[in-house]
Amino acid sequence: MLGGVTATLGNATGTSTQDAALREVEQRVLWLASSIVDHANRVRPNPDGLKVGGHQASSASIATIMTALWLETLGPEDRVSVKPHASPVLHALEFLLGQLPASALTTLREFGGLQSYPSRLKDPVPADYSTGSVGIGATAPIWGAIARRYVNTQFGTGGAGRQWSLVGDAELDEGAVWEAVVDPMVAELGEVVWVVDLNRQSLDRVVPTMGAVRLQGMFAAAGWQVLTVKYGALLEELYTREGGPELRDRIDEMTNPEYQRMLRRSAAELREHLPGDGAGAAAVAGLIAGVSDEDLVAAVRNLGGHDLQALRTAFAQIDDTRPTVVLAYTLKGYGLATEGHPQNHSALLSEAQLHELADRVGVDPAQPWAAFDPGSEPGRLLADAARRLRKPEHEGAPAPAVPADLGRTPSGTATTQAALGRTLLDLNRAAPAAGARVVTVSPDVSSSTNLGGWVNKVGVWAAEDRRDWFSDDPETILHWRERPSGQHVELGIAEVNLVSLMGELGSTWNRWAQPLLPIGVMYDPFVSRALEPWSFGVYAGGQSILVGTPSGVTLAPEGGAHQSITSPSIGLEQPGVVTYEPGFALDTEWCLLASLGRLGRADGSSAYLRLSTRPVDQSLAAIPEDPAARERRRRQVVGGAYALRRVAQPAVTVVTMGAMVTEGLAAADRLTALGHPADVVVVTSPGLLFRARQARRGLDDVATPAVDDAVLGSVFPADRATPMVTVLDGHPHTLAFLAGVHRVPAAHLGVTRFGQSGDLQSVYRHHGIDTDSVVGAALDLL
Repeated sequence: MLGGVTATLGNATGTSTQDAALREVEQRVLWLASSIVDHANRVRPNPDGLKVGGHQASSASIATIMTALWLETLGPEDRVSVKPHASPVLHALEFLLGQLPASALTTLREFGGLQSYPSRLKDPVPADYSTGSVGIGATAPIWGAIARRYVNTQFGTGGAGRQWSLVGDAELDEGAVWEAVVDPMVAELGEVVWVVDLNRQSLDRVVPTMGAVRLQGMFAAAGWQVLTVKYGALLEELYTREGGPELRDRIDEMTNPEYQRMLRRSAAELREHLPGDGAGAAAVAGLIAGVSDEDLVAAVRNLGGHDLQALRTAFAQIDDTRPTVVLAYTLKGYGLATEGHPQNHSALLSEAQLHELADRVGVDPAQPWAAFDPGSEPGRLLADAARRLRKPEHEGAPAPAVPADLGRTPSGTATTQAALGRTLLDLNRAAPAAGARVVTVSPDVSSSTNLGGWVNKVGVWAAEDRRDWFSDDPETILHWRERPSGQHVELGIAEVNLVSLMGELGSTWNRWAQPLLPIGVMYDPFVSRALEPWSFGVYAGGQSILVGTPSGVTLAPEGGAHQSITSPSIGLEQPGVVTYEPGFALDTEWCLLASLGRLGRADGSSAYLRLSTRPVDQSLAAIPEDPAARERRRRQVVGGAYALRRVAQPAVTVVTMGAMVTEGLAAADRLTALGHPADVVVVTSPGLLFRARQARRGLDDVATPAVDDAVLGSVFPADRATPMVTVLDGHPHTLAFLAGVHRVPAAHLGVTRFGQSGDLQSVYRHHGIDTDSVVGAALDLL
C-alpha cells in the first residue's frame, strides 16, 4: 500500500524530470536516515546492552522539507539549525552531497562517530548550529543573525544569507522559543526563517489540539510573516470537486488523534469513517465514492510538508524584510510502516519492514550505503547542489592581544562591580585593538551593573542609526546613542536570550573568522536561570564571559529572592569555563583581562565572574610596589589564590573569597590579638585550585587553560599547614576541598539557606559568615 502512496504522491506533485529526480533523492534520504538508525541499533555490536536510540519517525517527517531545502533552496551563505532528532537526515544529505564518507554512516552514537544530535564541534562535517537542547537550537539562528549583522557593521566580513531553523512542533512548547520570538530586536531580522515540522506528535502521544491557528496568531502578533503549507496537490485537487469544500471542512475540524487514526485505516475503513456524522457527511461520502482505493489512501495523508511544489511555493513567498515562519503540516513516520502511530517516536522498523522500505525505494539492503550514479538525473542534481552549497572562505583576523595589566593601582573604597566598567574603559584606551573587539550585552540592567560609563563611551549597537531623543536633556546621565558602530547590545529582560546571543557572538571566530570578546552582564541570582542555554553555547564552541553581579547575600536589603547561594558551586563545576570571584578592584581587572585573553581562539575558554556591590577599602589589598612582586601577585590572582597576609608562626589559616575578604582580615586581626596568629589567603578561583589539586594526582584532563600547580604550592605550602577556616558568600562546600591539600582540621562557613532583607551585618550574622563567626570557628578548631 505504501508503495502506491509514494507513486501517487510523486505524480501529484509534478512530473518534470527534475521533480522525479528530486523525489528519488527524497526517497533515498528517507532510506539512508532509517538505515543509519537501524545499523546503530541492530547491526553494530552492542556489548553494553544499553539502548542506542535514534529517531526514524522524526527523521521521516522532515525528509521532504530538508531535501527540498538542500537541493533547491539554500544558498552558500545560508546557515541551518536542524532539529535534534533529524540528525540522520542531515548526515544522509551530507553523504549524498559528497561531504561525508559512507564509512561514517555506520557510526551514529558511536564513540568518536556521528553525534546523537547535530554538533558544530564533534561531527565530522561541522553542523551550522549545534542542537539537542530543545528550544535552544531552534532560536540559535536568531542570535546568529544578530552576530552576523554585528560582524558586518564592525568589520564588513559577515557575509549574507538566510538563517534557517528547522523546528519540531513540540519545541514550540519551550518558553525559550517565545522569549526569543517576541524580543523587540527580532522583528527586524528578515534573514530569519523557521520551518516548523508540524507533525502533531510528541514523544508520548498525538497532541490533542496543536492549535495551528493560535500559533499563526502568536507569530503574526510578534511581527513575523506566517506561511502555512497544509495540503498537497492531491487533496487540493479533490477540494475543487463537488463535495470538496465539505471534505476540507471535515479534515480541518478533526482533532489530531482522529486524523492520525485515519492514517492507520484501510481504504474500506476510510470510506466508513472519513465522512463522519456532520452535515457534510453525505457530500464527503459521495466524493470519495469516486476515488480509487489507492488514491483515497494517498489523499488522506497528502499533507503540504511532503509536497515538493507546495514547499517551493511557500519558500518563494518568503518576505526578507521580516522574520518568517513556515508551518508545514507533516506526518511523523512519513513513508514508514510506523507512519502516524502515536508511539512511533522511538520505534524501530523491524527487519522485514526495513526490507519493504528498501524494495519500495529501489535499493539493495545488502548495500545500504550505495550512492547515485553520477551520470543519473539524481546524481547530476546532487552534484549541482554540492557546487552551489560550497561555503565561501572568510578572510579573518587573529584574536587580539589583551594586556595582562593596565598598570593602575586602585585606591580609596571601590566595588568589584564598578571595577568591571572601569576596566573596560581603561582597556579601550590602553589597547584599542582589543577594545574594539569587546561587545557587551545586558538584559536591561546596564545602568544598575555599572556599565553606564562604557555605554556612554562606545554607544549602543543597532543595524542603523536611531535618533536619541534625550540627547539634549541635561538630566540624562546614560546616553542611549544607537548606531552601527556601537559596542553594547541591549536586550529585553530575558536572561536566556542574553546568554544565547553571547554564545553566537562568541562563535564568530570560527564561523566568520572574526573573533569578538563578548561580555554578558546579569544579576547573579539569575545565572542559574540562564545556565543551561549558556552551557549549551559553551558546548557548541561559543566563548564568552558571563558576569553575575551583584551577588550573594551581600545584596542584603534586596532580600532572599535576590540573594544567590549556589552560583559559586555552578562556577566550580561548569565545563569549559574558568570562574573568578575577586575580592578587590585590581583582582577584578586582572581576572577580566586574563579571561578576555582566552576568547576567540581554538584553544580558548569561557569565563564566569561573580562580582559584588560591597564597598571595600582597596588599601587592604596591599598591592606590591615592586614590579616583579606585582607581577607575581597578578599571576597568583589569575591562577586561583594568593597569600594576602603571612605571620611568623601561624596557628590558623583564614581562607576567604570575594566580598568576605573584609571579614577574613578582621577575624585574622582579632585572632592574632588573642594569641593565635593567622595567615590570610584570598581565593579568586576555586575551580583552578581544584584542578591544580587534581593535576598533582594526574587526574586533570582539561587542556585549557593550563593550571599553575605552583600557585597551589606557594599559597598552601606544607610548612605552613594549620587548621583552616574558609568563608565565602555562597555555599560552604565550594572551598571545603582545600582542607584536603594537607589534611588539616577545618571549618567551612558559608550560606546554606534562603536569606532575608536587612542590613549587611545582620544578614551576615544570620548566616554565620560575620567576623564573630569566623573567629569563633577558628577558636573551636584551636
